Amino acid sequence: MSTRKIDDRAARPGRRTTRRTLAVTATAAVALAGMGGPALAKGPGGESNGNPNTSKKITQAVDVDNVWAHLEEFQRIADDNGGNRAAGTEGYEASAEYVEQVLQEAGYETERHPFSYPRTWTVAESLTVEGESLGVRVMSYSPATPDGGVTGTLAAPAVDPEGCDAAAYGEGADLTGQIAIVSRGSCAFAAKSLVAAAVGAEAVLVYNNVPGMVNGTLGEPDPGYVPAGGMTQADGQAVLARMAEGPVEATVQLETVDEVVSTFNVLAETSQGRDDNVVMLGAHLDGAQEGAGINDNATGSAAILETAVQLATVNKLNNTVRFAWWGGEEDGLQGSDAWVADQSDDELADIATYLNFDMVGSPNYIIGVYDADESTYEAPVEVPAGSVETEDVFTDYFDSTGQAWVDTMFSGRSDYQAFIENGVPASGLFTGADGTKTEEEVGMFGGTAGITYDPNYHTALDDIDNVDKGALDIMSDAIAHATLSLAQDTSEVNGRRSAGKSGKPHPQGDLPTAHDEAEDAA
Repeated sequence: MSTRKIDDRAARPGRRTTRRTLAVTATAAVALAGMGGPALAKGPGGESNGNPNTSKKITQAVDVDNVWAHLEEFQRIADDNGGNRAAGTEGYEASAEYVEQVLQEAGYETERHPFSYPRTWTVAESLTVEGESLGVRVMSYSPATPDGGVTGTLAAPAVDPEGCDAAAYGEGADLTGQIAIVSRGSCAFAAKSLVAAAVGAEAVLVYNNVPGMVNGTLGEPDPGYVPAGGMTQADGQAVLARMAEGPVEATVQLETVDEVVSTFNVLAETSQGRDDNVVMLGAHLDGAQEGAGINDNATGSAAILETAVQLATVNKLNNTVRFAWWGGEEDGLQGSDAWVADQSDDELADIATYLNFDMVGSPNYIIGVYDADESTYEAPVEVPAGSVETEDVFTDYFDSTGQAWVDTMFSGRSDYQAFIENGVPASGLFTGADGTKTEEEVGMFGGTAGITYDPNYHTALDDIDNVDKGALDIMSDAIAHATLSLAQDTSEVNGRRSAGKSGKPHPQGDLPTAHDEAEDAA
């Protein structure tokens, strides 16, 4: 999951068509010769699943052991490529080739949708305090520290720990040669960096005000910044306790480089169903720069991959189902944004709803559904019509199976953002990232209160050992159920009837939508 949200992007005119016949990627089969992976349409015992055309059958067919086998392949790929699957790397290329091979063996044609974008790549990220190595995260747009880093005595604001203005450091404060350490809080990280520079600090460290690491951005370049890095709440508090006993010296190294990334999304769709009423699923395939990116987001990628494999064996689908594995999500939702921008208004109107799956196996998990009806959280974005009904597909399923679930904010903080900005209904599932688990949630799902849902979020420890297989099983079943249900009928979402036996639209036509009725009344 990306830590940055792309704000207020206007819809752009479409330039490119993705339709029923998709170009096969020629290199995939050759590059992946000998790769492992689950067999097409096999159950846990290796037996054929036949025609998994009901919720019970499809959830049994999408077996968690097969999903886990995909995760093992993504982990192997990361291990073979420097522990990384970030967009633009060999690990990402190999991950895409694996997805393409599995899809092609299942009978799909695949397409690569190319795009490019600028990216800042982390080169150096280290912090030592009195000789002890602590975690630190360089902020986007932070200037680099000099060669060898910055060494100095740590200094906290004397008046206000957040360091939002010069007065926070006390009258006449002079931090020349020192490193400021401040709390996350009410002002922007950029302001903390500019203020630290104004009082003479050589760099600024921002510790979290909740458990977990600060993954921050300064928003845009500014020559007035000093190097800025994020810390965990625990490390920040421990350092402050040391400082209370006397001067504490630290060395921080923060360096990034700018580059242009040329990468791609992977797409495939069913050969059956109405192509003017497409059900679309997406998960980002890239991982964060820090590690293998297995919970975030090999879990979502593996779950929709196995769903695609098993859906290919259903004898009849009323609506086209399109699957997308997005690139560049960790760099600001780049792949999904580029793909949506390349679609025409008519092509976007053909998408009945979009389902997003970003982190579905968190180790301290919740079972979360995007809160389109805003029953728990007010959405900070406009919620397209049909999103509430899409949410209901998941919540009704969980209710029918007795599975506890909670709302998660319909925030646009993942690859559904570009879709909802263009009026496409959306929903999705989420097992949690850097939020903190409550006692109430422990009562519902188990786990540990007071720590984050994924303590290894965006770290080198996000490997296959960072995934809760039980959570992945629950979410994989829900994904399979929702996919098949909407592949057969989206009338509750958008008023479009299922196709008849001929595969053509229902002879009685589509049901009126709220938009249609408003036009009729005008």
